[in-house]
Amino acid sequence: MKIIDIIKDKKPSLSFEVFPPKTSDSLESVRNATEQIATLKPSFMSVTYGAGGGTSEFTLEIAKNLQKNQEITALAHLTCVNSTRDEIKSRLKMLSNSGIENILALRGDITPENRDRTKWDYHYANELIEEIKKDYDFCIGGACYPEGHPESLNQKHDIENLKRKVEAGCEFLTTQMFFDNNLLYNYIYKIRESGIEVPIIAGIMPVTSGKQIKRSCELSGCSLPQRFKMIVDRYSDNPEAMKQAGIAYATEQIIDLFANGINAVHVYSMNKFDVATKIKENISEIIK
Repeated sequence: MKIIDIIKDKKPSLSFEVFPPKTSDSLESVRNATEQIATLKPSFMSVTYGAGGGTSEFTLEIAKNLQKNQEITALAHLTCVNSTRDEIKSRLKMLSNSGIENILALRGDITPENRDRTKWDYHYANELIEEIKKDYDFCIGGACYPEGHPESLNQKHDIENLKRKVEAGCEFLTTQMFFDNNLLYNYIYKIRESGIEVPIIAGIMPVTSGKQIKRSCELSGCSLPQRFKMIVDRYSDNPEAMKQAGIAYATEQIIDLFANGINAVHVYSMNKFDVATKIKENISEIIK
């Protein structure tokens, strides 16, 4: 099933993100974790893609297993920053042959190994989207950044780039994690004013450790509201308390999003079945 058809429904949509293993040694344990999350019957599940395409084989394996054996709609991430045009075409063919209908098209992270932009066949996500649209009928999603992409000059510049993705064929957008819902509401107002009308999926990260959130914020450039900083400062040295507080905070965000008309929420569950389970339990009556 195509994700655009799922999220256009008025019913609240709850989905989870999982990530593939870095090596084949842990493939079975990761597959088991993703299968556990699949038992929660989310609206769909996304499968991430390593920097430079390092986990492409496992991304396909996990996505295919979720869709074929667990009967869960899979959204396969695809990055292009360190890939040739031929490599991307080959991956698209494999995804199509495996029955995957949905792709999250991303530029991907810049690593020390791929900093030489003269060697890139693709420089931006909109170029990847254009490539996909040439020969395939995938439902294509893209990323958006309520606090602006870390490399953008400013938010206006970032929204201009976002329009290029949509004009290239992006059908829905999933946000980078954020911890203040007002940031998202203000952002949606601005992108709607710019003429972007595709559905927005809100990306929520349940924070389960202090170290995790500090590193995530460094990489993504997202900010922490003072209220949440106090939670991290108070509970980060107590893992179980931090997990409970982080899940509670994420739950509160999700309830507020649904109440304010954001019908699609994507949880960055980090392959943690217990976290995904608790989130779903906390809103079980809301998403009926």
